[in-house]
Amino acid sequence: MWTYLGFHAMDTSDPENPQIVHAFLHRDTPRYRIEETWDTLGMRATSSNDTILDRTFVPDDAVALVCPAGFAGAGMFQVGIFAWGLLGFAGVYSAIAHRAFDEVVKKVHERKSIALTRSMAYHPEVQHDVAEMRIQLEAMDAYLDRVCDDWATGVDHGMEWPLKIVACKYDVVNRAWAVVDKAFDLTGGSGIFKRSRFEQLFRDGRLGRIHPGNSMLTHELVGKMSLGINPDEQPRWG
Repeated sequence: MWTYLGFHAMDTSDPENPQIVHAFLHRDTPRYRIEETWDTLGMRATSSNDTILDRTFVPDDAVALVCPAGFAGAGMFQVGIFAWGLLGFAGVYSAIAHRAFDEVVKKVHERKSIALTRSMAYHPEVQHDVAEMRIQLEAMDAYLDRVCDDWATGVDHGMEWPLKIVACKYDVVNRAWAVVDKAFDLTGGSGIFKRSRFEQLFRDGRLGRIHPGNSMLTHELVGKMSLGINPDEQPRWG
């Protein structure tokens, strides 16, 4: 569905000084193809198929930036991409969690049990789980709102911005998954059917932890930056 495809390519024509090319490809450009590879657990509606560039020509005026490879070459251009992408991902999964919570609250008022004279909403463990979900939502909303507000109002966190962005995304999507997972438990057997909204929320909610940056990258980046270590530096043991 794109008009312009943004991409990041490695130029290794000088092996000693690799460069990253940030550029955009217009959909009318020749010599690319889209291969339908999107056979996924979740996010099926995005149809994020592979786009193959085969000696595709991109003019200079479509190149946004050329910079050294690695963290040392990063600047606010790259940080801006991180902010737009990762905080956007966090917002999507936060919304999935909110939808799951709203659906559960509605559903437990409708569910019955022969052991109860009233709906499952009056079961103490259901109330406990709903409370846990609500606490997760309150925490994720506060965290995401704070980081987004800082970004939108131009708060100067300098080069700590990458740390703040990846940490926020990581925390929000993991809280969102905890909410969705709990919601799936509370729906009972009806949630496993494809006709159920919970089945889709469960599939899509799980992928927040797959979306960049994943757990390993997040912990490496946050750990190294907190310790004052260059994120490009490779570990040396012994």
